[in-house]
Amino acid sequence: MKVEPIGNGLVNHTWIVEQNNQKFILQQVNKSVFQQPELIDKNIKLIGSYFKQNFPGYLFTHPVPDNNGNTLVQFDNEYYRLFPFIIGSETFDVVTSTDIAYGAAQQFGKFTKSLSGFNANLLNITIPNFHNLSYRFLQFVDSLKTASKDRLLQAKNEIEILQSHSKLVTLYEHITDSYLPLYVIHHDTKISNVLFKNKKAVCVIDLDTVMPGYFISDVGDMMRTYLPTVSENETDLNQLCIQPGYFEAIAEGYLGKMIDKLTKDEINSFFYAGQFMIYMQALRFCTDFLNNDVYYGTSYEGQNLCRTKNQLKLLAEYENNYNSYTEIIRKISTKKTVVSIN
Repeated sequence: MKVEPIGNGLVNHTWIVEQNNQKFILQQVNKSVFQQPELIDKNIKLIGSYFKQNFPGYLFTHPVPDNNGNTLVQFDNEYYRLFPFIIGSETFDVVTSTDIAYGAAQQFGKFTKSLSGFNANLLNITIPNFHNLSYRFLQFVDSLKTASKDRLLQAKNEIEILQSHSKLVTLYEHITDSYLPLYVIHHDTKISNVLFKNKKAVCVIDLDTVMPGYFISDVGDMMRTYLPTVSENETDLNQLCIQPGYFEAIAEGYLGKMIDKLTKDEINSFFYAGQFMIYMQALRFCTDFLNNDVYYGTSYEGQNLCRTKNQLKLLAEYENNYNSYTEIIRKISTKKTVVSIN
């Protein structure tokens, strides 16, 4: 048997296992993040059963059962699962072209659309309040009350910017209360969670965060991670800008699958999805900095504050494109609607 680590995931440890000319993906579930791994296992089984019954041709990476039929195995107080290795598949750590962005967005849209007939409320919540902006804002407000004077002073400018954008929280509460329906949402749409074959996206993977949610989570997460020229860890903000054509690629790919499911109000919230996710991540980084870096790992003093600055720069760059991006959405949604009617 040959076992080698694979990927650079920050949550679960993953290995590729080869035995008798067969390859598998072995993964250890991070119990500090997913405190009830059995809930993930139940969700994957529910979704897998739905796909098998309704979309048997959908490429779904279901865990391999052991001799007793278990797809989640406990060993030395740790939880593991085994997935089949898709021959010829590959993943990417960064988005390198509009084609890659388009293909990934298309697959996340296809995933949610295919599960639109599934009752999302049957799924277990694997991370409570994961993308709840109201909750993240309250965490930020609480951190202001307990943070040291030194950290409050260091983050003074960023705190003021975050407070000045609190209208995004008010809008979140309005649209989620008024017209955003729940779907089965992936909640972690970074590019490494898409399998590609010959540079063509074929399916989404890593379903640990699949829960009931709003479409703005998946779309917003793609915008936050696909659009910028550099990662959230870049400290030279002069290098941070938005790659041209990537927003349109995301919109074309996602709306190409979901246009028949989204209401007019949801489509009008498409641009907000990016604001929502970038702002929420900035809140979380700043909150962690004020709380003395207890959640996100850091390699140097003040890294979470640097990450906050990075996300706020991205938010400003994104909002500067409001007119062009909303026009892109209008054109795509009009075109897709006409095509679907005909």
